Amino acid sequence: MKVVFNFVAALAVAAGAAVAVAQTQSVDEEIAERLAPAGKTCMQGDECAAAAPAASASAGGTRSGSDVYGAHCAACHMTGAAGAPKYEDVAAWAPRIAKGMDTLYTNAISGIGAMPAKGLCMTCSDDEIKAAVDYMVEGSK
Repeated sequence: MKVVFNFVAALAVAAGAAVAVAQTQSVDEEIAERLAPAGKTCMQGDECAAAAPAASASAGGTRSGSDVYGAHCAACHMTGAAGAPKYEDVAAWAPRIAKGMDTLYTNAISGIGAMPAKGLCMTCSDDEIKAAVDYMVEGSK
């Protein structure tokens, strides 16, 4: 009987030690997970870069001038922020339109005054910026 008791006691101690080790590993894994960086850097040429989505136009191709305006231009051109000519403000747009569309396109793509290049739409192609300019000009005649 004493041998059986010692055997059961040894099993209980071994099981308790195994549980303690498993709990310690689990806690260590949880701590490591909480301390892990929030994201990863993926450089061009790395395997992870191949999985990155294209940064430019929407899935259907080139975005319309209206879409680009609504997503990127309206913040300033609806409010007149930093002197931006407001959409549909004929008086504000007239002298700009008089300089010609090529000048408007160049200024929109390269930036002018307080307006940064492409109005900070770095995912917009030059053609999308031109379409947004066309949209604003048409609405402001």
